[in-house]
Amino acid sequence: MGKINVLGLGPGDVDYLTLGVIKKLKSGIKNFLRTEKHPTVVYLRENNIPYESYDFVYEREDDFEDVYEYIVEDLIIKSNKFEEINYLVPGNPLVAEKTVELLLARESEDIKIDIISGMSFIEPIIQMVKRDPVNGLKIVDGTTFSMRDIDINIDYIITQVYNERIASDIKLLLSEVYGDEYEVYLINSASIKGREKLYKIPLYELDRNKDIDHLTSIYVPKMDKIIKKVYDIADSIVITRFLRSEKGCPWDREQTHESIRENVIEEAYEVVEAIDNEDLDSLVEELGDLLFQVLFHCQIGQENGEFNLYHVTTALNRKLIHRHPHIFGEKKVEKSDEVVYNWNKLKYKDRNITAYSDMLKDIPKLPSLMRSYKVQERAAQIGFDWDNVDGALEKVKEEYYEVIDSINNIEGGDVGKIEEELGDLLFAVVNVCRFLNVNPEVALNRTINKFIRRFELMEKMSTKLGKKLEEMTLEEMDRLWEETKLHKY
Repeated sequence: MGKINVLGLGPGDVDYLTLGVIKKLKSGIKNFLRTEKHPTVVYLRENNIPYESYDFVYEREDDFEDVYEYIVEDLIIKSNKFEEINYLVPGNPLVAEKTVELLLARESEDIKIDIISGMSFIEPIIQMVKRDPVNGLKIVDGTTFSMRDIDINIDYIITQVYNERIASDIKLLLSEVYGDEYEVYLINSASIKGREKLYKIPLYELDRNKDIDHLTSIYVPKMDKIIKKVYDIADSIVITRFLRSEKGCPWDREQTHESIRENVIEEAYEVVEAIDNEDLDSLVEELGDLLFQVLFHCQIGQENGEFNLYHVTTALNRKLIHRHPHIFGEKKVEKSDEVVYNWNKLKYKDRNITAYSDMLKDIPKLPSLMRSYKVQERAAQIGFDWDNVDGALEKVKEEYYEVIDSINNIEGGDVGKIEEELGDLLFAVVNVCRFLNVNPEVALNRTINKFIRRFELMEKMSTKLGKKLEEMTLEEMDRLWEETKLHKY
């Protein structure tokens, strides 16, 4: 069985080497360094301690993940060959050291991992920036830094900022959230006497510093609560909870799932309207309003002991993973219509739906035009459909004449038949929309908005003529209406 002693070289100054590490270095066991680009390595040279470095892997591989995987595999091979080896890493082996994380995941009966700790880079950095981490400190890897690592409500250190390219990628991500002017700390050679450098700079200057190298880290302070300009989902949760508290808003406190259910529909439609108007500012605002409805229901659910936000996000993510086997599993698809088919197939299976009629019943009670569209879409999936749009158009004509016939033959004031035939006509028109890939709900909303704009213009025209609309004849209003059609919107 192979054994790997993982030794921490400390943050950089030779004085921070521990006695345990020094003892292992002088034991005669073969030494392998993740990188010799570390000031403490001078101790090995001065004391004639032989070692091999993996720096050549960084030069050969383009991706850091490939570098780490190679090092781990090679270390395991060497540990089995020599029975016991030392693996030296900067700082503390258990702080921001991906290769150690991968090694520990591989520990088994065939390989033993022994950690001999060293001082991490965290303490010297905290001392340089003079910030207390008691309220939260996050450590993230700069080589894999992404939006999910950002947390505006706590401080965090971004380590492994090896070069200007990594610094530039980090800058672009941070600027999206904090803005270009937000000040961060750029730290180089923390704890190394005579070489320590600390810069407090705005984000836009982050990748312009020439001192960036393998000993560079970035310290991002949390947002100031007093002059806060950016909020995240955690802030929204706190505010929602406060609004429902005894110190909050009486109206918010009185609401239930049932009392605010229509708000979800209203906010969703306002999102759609913002998209239709191509108004991005309104879209941001309306998406926020829609998100608040989700948080509101989650807060009520938590107070009632029913569910909380984590139940919602867990259910969502499980569904996304389960219904995308072509992404997260072995199944392969090439076309988007295959994706939709597989999604629906998995959904029906999850809900124990086997009959085709149950698939139609499974469609929620959406607005009627949308529901019609989806019912026809699902019926078409089993071949119950026209060959082309001509058949759908002929059906519209047929239903139109049946409406006329029902009006002409109305008896005893019964409007039930007319209502039925008008419904059939609307259903047939929706089918034409489906063939032409036109969303009937969107199409009708555009027409409604167009009607309102023309009506508004007609009213302005009547005012210029010195007349009120209600004082005009239908013929006069109709002439103005035709004039409004000449205007472009």
